[in-house]
Amino acid sequence: MNPPIDRRRFLASAAVSGATIVGASALGALDPAAAFADPTPSLDPAIDTAAFAEGRVTQIKGSALEVAGSSGDQYILQITNGTSIWKVHPTTIDAIEVGDGLYARGVDMPDGTIAPDAVWVNIVNLHCTISAIGRDRIQLDHNNNALVGNVLTGTTTASYLGGAQTPDLSGLKIGQAVQVLGAWRPADDSVDIVTLWAGH
Repeated sequence: MNPPIDRRRFLASAAVSGATIVGASALGALDPAAAFADPTPSLDPAIDTAAFAEGRVTQIKGSALEVAGSSGDQYILQITNGTSIWKVHPTTIDAIEVGDGLYARGVDMPDGTIAPDAVWVNIVNLHCTISAIGRDRIQLDHNNNALVGNVLTGTTTASYLGGAQTPDLSGLKIGQAVQVLGAWRPADDSVDIVTLWAGH
């Protein structure tokens, strides 16, 4: 019988060797909504608690991201082939740019880095009011600040009154309160809309 795998050693080995980790989600869900969920206990008894990092990417060195946290913390995230990366849709480290914001969840490594199982890049979860509707843009008001929401063909969906998500945005109305899950565009301060929830 083989001894149980030590997860920290396994992730450290994968970070160094670039091995593919299948299903590295013992820390929780990988979908974008999980970035805002309350922490849940690890499904892996070898991990007491998950490590979290948030902030802006200041440097990218190979598969390592240097991140400046909003409260002054500094992080180094060692991306592995098993890291799930989301930036509007599942992607790779090549889509991450200096200046991007992120949330990450993973495992603290002995060298002080974090080996993340999930990284959500530029993700936002906003409560807004619709102020104007166009074909490819929705003007939003967020805390009395104007915000442009970009409608992405084939990506943007809406959910009305708790119903299933649909690409049909015709049920949206000016003055309606919505919750927006999307990705911030640092270049122009707009948001790419992934999902709008109306009437929840």
